[in-house]
Amino acid sequence: MPRAVRERQMMDAAVQTFGQRGYRAASMDEIADLAGVSKPLVYLYLSSKEELFTACIRRESEALIAAVQAGVEPGLPADRQLWAGLGAFFTHTAENPDGWAVLHRQARTHGEPFAAEVSVLREEIVAFVTGLIGAAAREAHQGSELADRDMAGLAQALVGAAESLAGWANETGGVSAKEAAGTLMNFAWMGLGDLMNGERWNPR
Repeated sequence: MPRAVRERQMMDAAVQTFGQRGYRAASMDEIADLAGVSKPLVYLYLSSKEELFTACIRRESEALIAAVQAGVEPGLPADRQLWAGLGAFFTHTAENPDGWAVLHRQARTHGEPFAAEVSVLREEIVAFVTGLIGAAAREAHQGSELADRDMAGLAQALVGAAESLAGWANETGGVSAKEAAGTLMNFAWMGLGDLMNGERWNPR
């Protein structure tokens, strides 16, 4: 069997095991059995459990970012771009629940170097969303822009909400990607729409 195919089998087995069992409870024996290979072969490809888990985080991060970027069609109105991006995000996390569990729960709760790997993913998604929000501001005000600090804060809030909603949707079950995206659009974009029109909430 070609090395690339065998390595993909091992990575698939590792993501499933880590996602369902957790990093500490998962064993290299389980991963090897699920992949249909010997334990020494797993160590030959990836020399330790930590290295294997890190490789899983990187693979799932790259797949998620690629899915979101591919889901957004340039040239669409800003709200349609955000809708498409959210749809792609929730579709990917729903179709890859073990991968999302690795990124959202496991990697973040087991310290370094895993948390740092997930931070890289989050920074890329936040940067992408910041660009969408900036485009929305320019579209609404014909060239004027929100302050960088405002856009950065809004992007952080939106990404955080999407992460939490994806975790809830996967754990609850029965919540489609379209429903999750609609929930967040109704919550976030309606408020963003007022903000783009220069309307801000102020305490009375």
